[in-house]
Amino acid sequence: MPQSRFWAGKARQFRAHVLARVPPDEHQVLTAWTRPAELALFDAMHIADRRHGLDVVAYLRRAGVTDRDVLAAALLHDCGKGDAGWPPRVAWSLGEALGPWVWALARRLPGWSDAMARLRDHAELSADAVAKVGLPPRAVTLVREQAAPSDPEFGRVFHAADEAC
Repeated sequence: MPQSRFWAGKARQFRAHVLARVPPDEHQVLTAWTRPAELALFDAMHIADRRHGLDVVAYLRRAGVTDRDVLAAALLHDCGKGDAGWPPRVAWSLGEALGPWVWALARRLPGWSDAMARLRDHAELSADAVAKVGLPPRAVTLVREQAAPSDPEFGRVFHAADEAC
């Protein structure tokens, strides 16, 4: 990916993080198709990750995905990030572009070590959380492998949705 596209995407993500909202009517729609434990996990997520999950679900629906468990996995795929906050997320993005030395420096900042670890491990943490709320193994694997999916039916579109939103 060209550097300009990378940074344009990161600027878009930052703006989305700061301005993230989930209107009550949009949240209400979730009660029609999510299970109570999934909705509770969604409600516990950082507002930016909730907004992102909703956007990923919308992308998948536009792409023709109707599998409820895949949509639930998309909704919750970043639940393991917790309340990392935007400064560690910016540091994480800088590390993606400039190298892991940025992450090593960020981990040394007071209060950042846990957030950086959650960002590093969020796919595994998220997969464990969605398994605990009852998503089936295929959906858990989509969450666990979100950066490099192996699922032949949904992997590519799941990853594309995550990257696009």
